[in-house]
Amino acid sequence: MSAKIFVRERRKVEKGEKKPRFRVIGVCGIDLKLYVEHIRKQELEQIAKAVGAEVMYLETSKEERAE
Repeated sequence: MSAKIFVRERRKVEKGEKKPRFRVIGVCGIDLKLYVEHIRKQELEQIAKAVGAEVMYLETSKEERAE
């Protein structure tokens, strides 16, 4: 079983906002601790590459996207 990092897009992202866009939901197959609430996609991919993990982007429901 390969290591996986599960993430989803933040719910309250405004257009043109400079804050990180993703939130880590959980990890599987590795002992990894992240000390951030939100993370940028580029940072997330660099961490995944360094620890040999795959990033799994979770889909949000249509109701959550409308908020």
